Amino acid sequence: MSSPTGPAPGLPVRMPRPRQSGRHRRPEPVAAPEGAPVLVLAVPGAPAPSTRGLAEEVISIARSELPGLEVGIGYLDGDDAEYPTLQYVLAHTAARRTERYEIAKAAGREMSEPEGPAAVVVPLLAGPDNALMRRIRQAVMESRAAAELTDVLGPHPLLAEALHVRLSEAGLARADRARLFTVATAADGIILATVGGEEAVQAAGITGMLLAARLAVPVMAAALDEEGAVGAIAAQLRGSGSVQLALAPYLVGPELPEGLLDAAAKEAGCASAEALGAYPAIGKLVLSQYTTALGLAPQPQGAHPS
Repeated sequence: MSSPTGPAPGLPVRMPRPRQSGRHRRPEPVAAPEGAPVLVLAVPGAPAPSTRGLAEEVISIARSELPGLEVGIGYLDGDDAEYPTLQYVLAHTAARRTERYEIAKAAGREMSEPEGPAAVVVPLLAGPDNALMRRIRQAVMESRAAAELTDVLGPHPLLAEALHVRLSEAGLARADRARLFTVATAADGIILATVGGEEAVQAAGITGMLLAARLAVPVMAAALDEEGAVGAIAAQLRGSGSVQLALAPYLVGPELPEGLLDAAAKEAGCASAEALGAYPAIGKLVLSQYTTALGLAPQPQGAHPS
């Protein structure tokens, strides 16, 4: 029998479970299924220590969301030594799965023969780039591995959040939509810079609309790799009343040719934010493409209002 001050001695006491802090609590992540395909990140651009660090950080974010996930990193322009090519990583992944099966079979374990993809390849690209995607598909085919290739990461509301954060870090946008404080250097017009031609510009424009809603300023997309495109968009924004422009790269980073962003900022006569890099949303979207390809989980929800 319980007393007014608490339960009677000897009775079990049900203690409340500790709750995750913050207003957006979520359940603990589930583990990757046993025997699930390896998530292989396809990294474009010239390999470098900074590129490898970025890719490893993105993978770390994905693994923190799905413990037990097996991962690999393949470089489109790798050397199969310090930076393994995508083709090599996929071939090695498939061979390792076959080897595990043979070892288990020889040990007398009851185990079904591997079927389905040995790997799911996720391009480290925010938007479509036909030239890079063709190279990724070619590497997958040449590896002769059973692998599934996903789409690029965007467009997605989480990328609009990432762009907003990068702009605010550069002092080019307010950090919150409520405008609780002002930033003297905040831009009143955003050029969303991408590479990959017209298809990439159209895809960036979708995320651009989400960014415009967050910032309450006009946002227009332009191709960095199309001569005069950034300058034309800058003139269009200024013609419609924008005075202080900012360049926001709709790019993860490795796919961006060196010097192209600086040249575009000079062409537009404005400051530029950093590329998206290993912002947490990138890792979450990489994992989302993987789990969606396997039918394990829905797409991540859009960003919460800040």
